[in-house]
Amino acid sequence: MPTLIAYKKANLRFERLHEYAAGIELFGQEVKSLRARLGSLDGSRVIVRGGEAYLVGMTIPAYQIANAPKDYDGERPRRLLLTKKELRELAAAESQKGLTLVPFELYTSGRNVKVRLGIVRGKGKADRREDLKKRDASRETARILKNR
Repeated sequence: MPTLIAYKKANLRFERLHEYAAGIELFGQEVKSLRARLGSLDGSRVIVRGGEAYLVGMTIPAYQIANAPKDYDGERPRRLLLTKKELRELAAAESQKGLTLVPFELYTSGRNVKVRLGIVRGKGKADRREDLKKRDASRETARILKNR
């Protein structure tokens, strides 16, 4: 599963509670653009409306700007392909206070492009600092053990 694009700061900003994999509805030029590693998940989120889930805030630039349709919108909402059970779970989680639905990465599965998303809770400043301290400590111990 090669990763096409990832939301790199998701682990720093959020605490993962549950993960899902979903298909995503794209145009052909958007798939080409993603395979060229263009696009960004920063600031994107998932919303559930009318029994369907949409990925909002993701940017996919046109693959070839000169050949792109005049009305192409790189930040349009993109529909996610999930089962009814998963949609119910996501809708319930979205309605709870403090929980958000965030995409972590876009990847390929065969010839399909999929998105890994999850139910997350935002971290406070103290939690972020604690995570950074743990990461630095584990790096230091790994460095010491390597040099033995």
